[in-house]
Amino acid sequence: MTYRPTVRGRRLARELRRLREEQRLTLQDVADRLGWSRATVSRLETGQTRPKPGDVADILDLYGVPSPQRDALIALAKQAGQRGWWTAYADVFTGSYVALEDEASRIRSWDSQLIHGLLQTEDYARAVITAGRMLPSQADIDRRIAARKARQALLDRPNAPQLHIALDEAVLHRPIGGPQVMRAQLRKLLELAERPNITLQILPFTAGAHAGLDGRFTILSFPDPDDPDIAYVEGTMGDVYLESTVETEQHGSRFDQIIKASLSPEESAHLLGEAAKE
Repeated sequence: MTYRPTVRGRRLARELRRLREEQRLTLQDVADRLGWSRATVSRLETGQTRPKPGDVADILDLYGVPSPQRDALIALAKQAGQRGWWTAYADVFTGSYVALEDEASRIRSWDSQLIHGLLQTEDYARAVITAGRMLPSQADIDRRIAARKARQALLDRPNAPQLHIALDEAVLHRPIGGPQVMRAQLRKLLELAERPNITLQILPFTAGAHAGLDGRFTILSFPDPDDPDIAYVEGTMGDVYLESTVETEQHGSRFDQIIKASLSPEESAHLLGEAAKE
Protein backbone atom coordinates (compact mmCIF):
# COMPACT_ATOMS: atom_id res chain seq x y z
CA MET A 1 0.00 0.00 0.00
CA THR A 2 1.38 3.41 -0.99
CA TYR A 3 2.26 5.60 2.00
CA ARG A 4 0.59 8.99 1.99
CA PRO A 5 2.17 11.28 4.60
CA THR A 6 -0.03 13.14 7.05
CA VAL A 7 0.80 16.58 8.42
CA ARG A 8 2.66 14.91 11.28
CA GLY A 9 4.59 12.77 8.83
CA ARG A 10 5.69 15.83 6.89
CA ARG A 11 6.65 17.61 10.11
CA LEU A 12 8.79 14.65 11.16
CA ALA A 13 10.47 14.48 7.76
CA ARG A 14 11.37 18.18 7.90
CA GLU A 15 12.78 17.79 11.40
CA LEU A 16 14.94 14.78 10.45
CA ARG A 17 16.42 16.70 7.56
CA ARG A 18 17.07 19.76 9.73
CA LEU A 19 18.83 17.68 12.37
CA ARG A 20 21.04 15.97 9.78
CA GLU A 21 22.03 19.30 8.26
CA GLU A 22 22.87 20.63 11.73
CA GLN A 23 25.32 17.72 12.08
CA ARG A 24 26.79 18.58 8.66
CA LEU A 25 26.18 15.04 7.46
CA THR A 26 25.22 13.96 3.95
CA LEU A 27 22.56 11.38 3.19
CA GLN A 28 25.35 8.94 2.35
CA ASP A 29 27.12 9.64 5.66
CA VAL A 30 23.99 8.69 7.58
CA ALA A 31 23.39 5.63 5.42
CA ASP A 32 26.94 4.38 5.92
CA ARG A 33 26.87 4.81 9.69
CA LEU A 34 23.52 3.09 10.09
CA GLY A 35 24.11 0.37 7.50
CA TRP A 36 21.19 1.57 5.39
CA SER A 37 20.91 2.59 1.77
CA ARG A 38 21.05 6.26 0.84
CA ALA A 39 17.57 5.93 -0.66
CA THR A 40 16.15 4.77 2.69
CA VAL A 41 17.41 7.89 4.46
CA SER A 42 16.18 10.10 1.62
CA ARG A 43 12.69 8.59 1.68
CA LEU A 44 12.41 9.24 5.43
CA GLU A 45 13.44 12.86 4.97
CA THR A 46 11.00 13.44 2.13
CA GLY A 47 8.03 11.66 3.69
CA GLN A 48 7.92 8.97 1.01
CA THR A 49 7.95 6.04 3.43
CA ARG A 50 6.08 5.23 6.62
CA PRO A 51 8.43 6.12 9.51
CA LYS A 52 9.21 3.28 11.91
CA PRO A 53 9.77 4.51 15.47
CA GLY A 54 12.80 2.21 15.80
CA ASP A 55 14.43 3.65 12.69
CA VAL A 56 13.73 7.19 13.85
CA ALA A 57 15.26 6.33 17.26
CA ASP A 58 18.42 5.06 15.53
CA ILE A 59 18.73 8.28 13.54
CA LEU A 60 18.21 10.45 16.63
CA ASP A 61 20.81 8.45 18.55
CA LEU A 62 23.27 9.00 15.70
CA TYR A 63 22.60 12.74 15.85
CA GLY A 64 22.87 12.77 19.65
CA VAL A 65 19.40 14.22 20.15
CA PRO A 66 18.59 14.22 23.89
CA SER A 67 15.26 13.76 25.61
CA PRO A 68 12.66 15.19 25.83
CA GLN A 69 13.12 16.18 22.15
CA ARG A 70 14.05 12.59 21.28
CA ASP A 71 10.95 11.20 22.99
CA ALA A 72 8.73 13.78 21.29
CA LEU A 73 10.02 12.90 17.82
CA ILE A 74 9.64 9.16 18.39
CA ALA A 75 6.06 9.81 19.53
CA LEU A 76 5.56 11.85 16.36
CA ALA A 77 6.81 8.89 14.33
CA LYS A 78 4.22 6.66 15.99
CA GLN A 79 1.45 9.17 15.24
CA ALA A 80 2.62 9.64 11.65
CA GLY A 81 2.54 5.89 11.10
CA GLN A 82 -1.08 5.50 12.18
CA ARG A 83 -3.51 4.64 9.44
CA GLY A 84 -6.35 7.09 8.85
CA TRP A 85 -9.88 6.39 7.66
CA TRP A 86 -8.80 7.15 4.08
CA THR A 87 -6.60 4.06 3.92
CA ALA A 88 -9.78 2.03 3.50
CA TYR A 89 -10.16 3.88 0.17
CA ALA A 90 -6.57 3.58 -1.02
CA ASP A 91 -7.89 2.57 -4.43
CA VAL A 92 -9.72 5.90 -4.71
CA PHE A 93 -7.46 8.45 -3.01
CA THR A 94 -4.18 8.19 -4.90
CA GLY A 95 -2.40 11.21 -3.41
CA SER A 96 -1.76 12.79 -0.04
CA TYR A 97 -4.44 15.46 -0.29
CA VAL A 98 -7.19 13.80 1.76
CA ALA A 99 -4.77 12.93 4.57
CA LEU A 100 -3.71 16.59 4.71
CA GLU A 101 -7.25 17.95 4.37
CA ASP A 102 -8.31 15.77 7.28
CA GLU A 103 -5.97 17.65 9.64
CA ALA A 104 -6.51 21.18 8.31
CA SER A 105 -7.97 23.88 10.52
CA ARG A 106 -8.63 26.21 7.58
CA ILE A 107 -9.35 25.45 3.94
CA ARG A 108 -9.44 28.11 1.22
CA SER A 109 -10.43 26.99 -2.24
CA TRP A 110 -11.07 28.54 -5.65
CA ASP A 111 -12.82 26.73 -8.49
CA SER A 112 -14.11 27.93 -11.84
CA GLN A 113 -15.51 24.59 -13.02
CA LEU A 114 -17.02 22.56 -10.17
CA ILE A 115 -18.44 22.78 -6.70
CA HIS A 116 -15.91 21.70 -4.08
CA GLY A 117 -16.01 17.97 -3.29
CA LEU A 118 -16.79 18.60 0.39
CA LEU A 119 -19.99 20.39 -0.63
CA GLN A 120 -21.29 18.13 -3.39
CA THR A 121 -24.58 16.26 -3.18
CA GLU A 122 -24.49 12.58 -4.04
CA ASP A 123 -26.23 13.08 -7.39
CA TYR A 124 -23.97 15.95 -8.38
CA ALA A 125 -20.89 13.95 -7.36
CA ARG A 126 -22.12 10.96 -9.33
CA ALA A 127 -22.51 13.08 -12.46
CA VAL A 128 -19.03 14.57 -12.02
CA ILE A 129 -17.37 11.23 -11.37
CA THR A 130 -19.17 9.51 -14.24
CA ALA A 131 -18.22 12.20 -16.74
CA GLY A 132 -14.71 13.00 -15.61
CA ARG A 133 -13.23 9.66 -14.55
CA MET A 134 -14.42 7.40 -17.37
CA LEU A 135 -14.64 4.48 -14.97
CA PRO A 136 -15.26 0.99 -16.32
CA SER A 137 -18.19 -0.08 -14.13
CA GLN A 138 -21.01 1.09 -11.89
CA ALA A 139 -19.27 -0.53 -8.94
CA ASP A 140 -16.25 1.75 -9.47
CA ILE A 141 -18.50 4.80 -9.52
CA ASP A 142 -20.31 3.68 -6.35
CA ARG A 143 -16.97 3.11 -4.67
CA ARG A 144 -15.91 6.69 -5.33
CA ILE A 145 -19.26 8.01 -4.13
CA ALA A 146 -18.82 6.14 -0.84
CA ALA A 147 -15.31 7.57 -0.48
CA ARG A 148 -16.57 11.11 -1.08
CA LYS A 149 -19.26 10.70 1.57
CA ALA A 150 -16.65 9.52 4.06
CA ARG A 151 -14.54 12.55 3.22
CA GLN A 152 -17.47 14.93 3.71
CA ALA A 153 -17.87 13.75 7.32
CA LEU A 154 -15.06 16.22 8.05
CA LEU A 155 -17.61 19.05 8.05
CA ASP A 156 -19.75 17.42 10.75
CA ARG A 157 -17.00 17.11 13.34
CA PRO A 158 -17.04 19.28 16.47
CA ASN A 159 -13.68 20.69 15.36
CA ALA A 160 -14.63 21.10 11.70
CA PRO A 161 -12.24 23.36 9.78
CA GLN A 162 -13.03 26.88 8.64
CA LEU A 163 -13.99 26.51 4.99
CA HIS A 164 -13.83 29.50 2.64
CA ILE A 165 -14.95 28.67 -0.88
CA ALA A 166 -14.83 30.95 -3.91
CA LEU A 167 -16.72 29.84 -7.01
CA ASP A 168 -16.98 31.34 -10.46
CA GLU A 169 -20.56 32.28 -11.37
CA ALA A 170 -20.24 29.88 -14.32
CA VAL A 171 -20.37 26.97 -11.86
CA LEU A 172 -23.95 27.90 -10.94
CA HIS A 173 -25.13 27.79 -14.54
CA ARG A 174 -23.41 24.60 -15.70
CA PRO A 175 -26.26 22.05 -15.36
CA ILE A 176 -24.21 19.06 -14.26
CA GLY A 177 -26.53 16.10 -13.87
CA GLY A 178 -29.46 18.04 -15.31
CA PRO A 179 -31.76 20.77 -13.92
CA GLN A 180 -33.13 18.78 -10.97
CA VAL A 181 -29.71 17.65 -9.77
CA MET A 182 -28.36 21.17 -10.13
CA ARG A 183 -31.29 22.72 -8.30
CA ALA A 184 -30.83 20.36 -5.36
CA GLN A 185 -27.09 21.08 -5.34
CA LEU A 186 -27.58 24.85 -5.23
CA ARG A 187 -30.08 24.53 -2.42
CA LYS A 188 -27.60 22.37 -0.55
CA LEU A 189 -25.00 25.09 -0.96
CA LEU A 190 -27.39 27.61 0.55
CA GLU A 191 -27.93 25.36 3.58
CA LEU A 192 -24.22 24.74 4.08
CA ALA A 193 -23.39 28.44 3.74
CA GLU A 194 -25.47 29.09 6.86
CA ARG A 195 -23.00 27.15 9.00
CA PRO A 196 -20.70 29.43 11.01
CA ASN A 197 -17.55 27.68 9.76
CA ILE A 198 -18.42 27.90 6.05
CA THR A 199 -18.07 31.03 3.91
CA LEU A 200 -19.18 30.88 0.30
CA GLN A 201 -18.59 33.67 -2.20
CA ILE A 202 -19.32 33.91 -5.91
CA LEU A 203 -17.08 35.67 -8.42
CA PRO A 204 -19.56 37.27 -10.84
CA PHE A 205 -19.24 37.43 -14.60
CA THR A 206 -18.98 41.20 -14.29
CA ALA A 207 -15.57 40.81 -12.61
CA GLY A 208 -14.01 40.29 -16.03
CA ALA A 209 -10.35 39.24 -15.98
CA HIS A 210 -9.34 38.07 -12.50
CA ALA A 211 -6.60 36.40 -10.44
CA GLY A 212 -8.13 32.93 -10.75
CA LEU A 213 -7.83 32.53 -14.50
CA ASP A 214 -4.94 30.09 -14.19
CA GLY A 215 -7.22 27.46 -12.66
CA ARG A 216 -8.39 25.87 -9.44
CA PHE A 217 -6.32 25.61 -6.28
CA THR A 218 -6.71 24.96 -2.57
CA ILE A 219 -4.73 26.28 0.39
CA LEU A 220 -4.62 24.19 3.57
CA SER A 221 -3.67 25.71 6.93
CA PHE A 222 -3.07 23.77 10.13
CA PRO A 223 -3.53 24.38 13.86
CA ASP A 224 0.13 23.86 14.75
CA PRO A 225 2.24 26.90 13.77
CA ASP A 226 5.15 24.55 12.99
CA ASP A 227 3.19 23.18 10.04
CA PRO A 228 3.38 25.52 7.03
CA ASP A 229 0.47 26.13 4.71
CA ILE A 230 0.22 23.84 1.70
CA ALA A 231 -1.09 24.99 -1.67
CA TYR A 232 -2.59 22.14 -3.64
CA VAL A 233 -3.13 22.24 -7.40
CA GLU A 234 -5.01 19.33 -8.94
CA GLY A 235 -4.56 18.35 -12.56
CA THR A 236 -5.34 15.51 -14.94
CA MET A 237 -1.62 14.71 -15.24
CA GLY A 238 -0.96 14.68 -11.51
CA ASP A 239 -1.24 16.72 -8.34
CA VAL A 240 1.17 19.38 -7.15
CA TYR A 241 1.83 20.28 -3.50
CA LEU A 242 3.51 23.63 -2.89
CA GLU A 243 4.99 24.18 0.56
CA SER A 244 7.56 26.96 0.25
CA THR A 245 6.60 30.23 1.91
CA VAL A 246 6.93 32.11 -1.36
CA GLU A 247 4.63 29.74 -3.25
CA THR A 248 1.93 29.53 -0.57
CA GLU A 249 1.95 33.30 -0.06
CA GLN A 250 1.53 33.80 -3.80
CA HIS A 251 -1.51 31.55 -3.80
CA GLY A 252 -2.83 33.25 -0.67
CA SER A 253 -2.51 36.59 -2.43
CA ARG A 254 -4.32 35.22 -5.47
CA PHE A 255 -7.13 33.96 -3.26
CA ASP A 256 -7.41 37.34 -1.53
CA GLN A 257 -7.68 39.09 -4.90
CA ILE A 258 -10.39 36.68 -6.01
CA ILE A 259 -12.34 37.30 -2.80
CA LYS A 260 -11.94 41.06 -3.19
CA ALA A 261 -13.55 40.83 -6.64
CA SER A 262 -16.30 38.46 -5.45
CA LEU A 263 -19.77 39.18 -4.14
CA SER A 264 -20.25 39.31 -0.40
CA PRO A 265 -21.54 36.13 1.30
CA GLU A 266 -25.00 37.70 1.48
CA GLU A 267 -24.99 38.75 -2.18
CA SER A 268 -23.66 35.33 -3.13
CA ALA A 269 -26.50 33.61 -1.25
CA HIS A 270 -29.00 35.74 -3.16
CA LEU A 271 -27.39 34.79 -6.47
CA LEU A 272 -27.46 31.12 -5.47
CA GLY A 273 -31.16 31.37 -4.69
CA GLU A 274 -31.91 32.99 -8.03
CA ALA A 275 -29.91 30.33 -9.88
CA ALA A 276 -31.78 27.57 -8.06
CA LYS A 277 -35.11 29.07 -9.17
CA GLU A 278 -33.93 29.08 -12.77
